[in-house]
Amino acid sequence: MTPAAIPAGATAPQLAELAWRRLRPQSWPLPPQAFPAGAALVGGAVRDALLNRLPPQPDLDLVVEEDAIALCRQLGRRHGGSVVVLDAERSIARLVIQGWSVDLARQEGGCLEQDLRRRDYRLNAMALPLGETPVLLDPLEGLTDLRQGQLMAVAEANLLDDPLRLLRGVRLASELGFALEPQTQRWLQQHHASLAGVAGERVLAELEKLAASPDGDRGLGQCLAWGLLQPWQAPGGADPQASALLARLGADQAEGLGLTSAERQQALPLARLAAVVDGTGLRALRSSRRLQQRVEQLRRWRQRLGAQAPAQRAEGLSEGERLRLQRDLEEDLPALLLSWPAEPAQAWLERWRDLNDPLFHPRAAIDGLTLQRELGLKASPRLGALLQHLMQQRAFGRVQGRLQALDAAQRWLERHPADGEPAPRRD
Repeated sequence: MTPAAIPAGATAPQLAELAWRRLRPQSWPLPPQAFPAGAALVGGAVRDALLNRLPPQPDLDLVVEEDAIALCRQLGRRHGGSVVVLDAERSIARLVIQGWSVDLARQEGGCLEQDLRRRDYRLNAMALPLGETPVLLDPLEGLTDLRQGQLMAVAEANLLDDPLRLLRGVRLASELGFALEPQTQRWLQQHHASLAGVAGERVLAELEKLAASPDGDRGLGQCLAWGLLQPWQAPGGADPQASALLARLGADQAEGLGLTSAERQQALPLARLAAVVDGTGLRALRSSRRLQQRVEQLRRWRQRLGAQAPAQRAEGLSEGERLRLQRDLEEDLPALLLSWPAEPAQAWLERWRDLNDPLFHPRAAIDGLTLQRELGLKASPRLGALLQHLMQQRAFGRVQGRLQALDAAQRWLERHPADGEPAPRRD
């Protein structure tokens, strides 16, 4: 990626012009001229422009010499959008406008170069001042790191200023396919415990990005080895099987299984995340309850089926357990199949893709209101048990259609009469 994106022998002015073209300022929701003199684009947008990996609407991070919050509000009044204050003490605010995110931060230090020297990694310490002629400001040789495919911290103290930068370093290396510079790697390992003081929401955001990155399996393995995730793991520490599981959750496994791009984007991050943290850890990270549930269900079925011959174990489950498996993982079955041998995994995947498969997409054979109306039943746990029974009958091909469901319901009710009541009968 890097040699093609950054032409060999290109001068700094040529690269500045190239990055500016790739940024397409004419497509921004507000023109560069809207920002005051001295404003500069910094960080990820500059880096990604040089690497030619910008999304259609990149996040724009700008440094300004004045009060960034007041400026953000002024821009919002003139151009529309909503303003979010991110850090009142350091004067950082965000303008969300037309689907874009524009972050403004007051310059730290007496000049832009001093501001850049306070950043996390050298390849993030480059700037494009907003002027008539594009100029690339690179006081810390971030361009050298881009050319060499490495991630180097600006300074040890900068990492400790915000320990989230430790995890961000692993995430950036995984996203870019870069190697961590040896001294930087030692700092990450040495100071891993300081990450515990970071707000859980911020850690989770980085962790989810890491799990979704191309080399997320390798990056999460490094996090485990270096203790970066220790505060959110069980008291006994990392699962000894986690590293082996991560080794089976690379992009090549997803490709070999035949997952589509959309399926990979959903299955791989979840499968990787569930390999390194459980529901308790996610609660400590203040994740959504839904994510906690999905991770817990996936971990439970991984453990239940084991690492050896999981497909055979799954096929050997009782009907009730098999139905529970398909119900628990109806949305996330590919995340389980990623660690299976190819042949059974592909067979299950094809059935899962068939939305009409009654086992892989279990549905009630008949709705509860119809049962209440036709059989004179009341809403109760007994009705719930009946619906579960009919779902199982449909999942395994013994019931098809409304009439068969009603007949099966009648037979079940005769076998399971309510206390003190005769079994209801249809006319």
